[in-house]
Amino acid sequence: MDREALIDKYNVPVPRYTSYPTVPFWGDDTPDVDKWFQLVKRCFNESNQTKGISIYIHLPYCERLCTYCACTKVITRDHCVEDSYIDALLQEWNIYLEQFDEKPILRELHLGGGTPTFFSPENLKRLINGIKSSADLHPEHEFSFEGHPNNTTREHMEALFEVGFRRVSFGVQDFDPEVQRVINRLQTYETVKEVTEIAREIGYHSVNYDLIYGLPKQEISSIRDTFDKVSELKPDRIAYYSYAHVPWKSKGQRLFTEEDIPDSSGKRALYELGKTKLAELGYDDVGMDHFSLPHDNLYQAKIEKRLHRNFMGYNTSHTELLIGLGASSISDAKYAYAQNPKEIHLYKTASEKGELDLVKACYLTDEDLQVKKAILDISCRRELVFSDELKPYMPETIKKELQIMAEEGILSFDSNKLEVSDLGMTFLRNICKLFDNRLRNAKSGNTNMFSKAI
Repeated sequence: MDREALIDKYNVPVPRYTSYPTVPFWGDDTPDVDKWFQLVKRCFNESNQTKGISIYIHLPYCERLCTYCACTKVITRDHCVEDSYIDALLQEWNIYLEQFDEKPILRELHLGGGTPTFFSPENLKRLINGIKSSADLHPEHEFSFEGHPNNTTREHMEALFEVGFRRVSFGVQDFDPEVQRVINRLQTYETVKEVTEIAREIGYHSVNYDLIYGLPKQEISSIRDTFDKVSELKPDRIAYYSYAHVPWKSKGQRLFTEEDIPDSSGKRALYELGKTKLAELGYDDVGMDHFSLPHDNLYQAKIEKRLHRNFMGYNTSHTELLIGLGASSISDAKYAYAQNPKEIHLYKTASEKGELDLVKACYLTDEDLQVKKAILDISCRRELVFSDELKPYMPETIKKELQIMAEEGILSFDSNKLEVSDLGMTFLRNICKLFDNRLRNAKSGNTNMFSKAI
């Protein structure tokens, strides 16, 4: 079976595997703050001294609605919201600090959104300094933020560099004016070029571009032109994402129709062109949607088999405790996940009272922990050892399913382990899916749960 036929075969709805169990299969676990804190303490005590912790901070405000976006966001031009939201974030951080018996060692911090650069440079510095004042920095700490090219100023980048940021990710998506018009994200090549050059001039060692294929009105010509422009700027990393059309979750996506979106074959052609261009430009396929140049530490981590993956995507900081601060943020304490409320007023009200308000939780079983590790090994190290701890949870049909993929050239395996081939990098999610017992045992019929693999 040739590559095109394989893509057709495996282009089915499948999780993105930023967590296991994936959020739709968290079940009916009742959020219990005391139980959550117990597991946070356990994870912290086991890993803080050796690995440090990670923090994700969700900054949900945007001045304009990007219609393709399915993230939690609030559209406003009222910047008076900044101070009270940062106060709530710092109060939530203090709630977690009260649970720790020692000073946390901060290894990784990421500002996501929304639009983090909606906030003023002064307020961002106040937020980060408030976090740092109660933590020790890991020698290999990495701070990163997402910046909108239109409102990320030199002052933003200088202020964040001053408090420790060395990596920035710009949402480019597509340079075509018609695509930008439909998704309501108008930004010129000159603007992206300027913020990229400023970041490098200041000293940021890693600049990432987010690109999306499958957007409304997107054509082969627009992707080709986008990559021609990208080739002139050569960001250190590129995330080449599949557009997930989920209008039942994101009202903004109802502003265009299915007819505006490339069909399955058209989207596949966009994906293949992008992959070809990335290879021609010297980017290495790190894994699920992520590509980097060989000098970037993400590539080095891949070669040395020390990549990690969590709700922030691929990273080089293999921490076990990820604390999510802010509305809608998800925390990962290894043995459990927990999510804050998406509504800003509910989040702020709880935080101002010195309380943690959880709306979702998932407590992992021994089986979940083994499958979680297996999926991380496949997605981060391209291999999986069939350990004695994992074998009881491998489905009866797994050998037959692996044999099919082996015959297709996607992977190789024996009784002890599997290894993913170069071809198989395109199908990492499909390989992970073989071990996803929660999905395997779920009731069929819900096709709206995930976007397609490609």
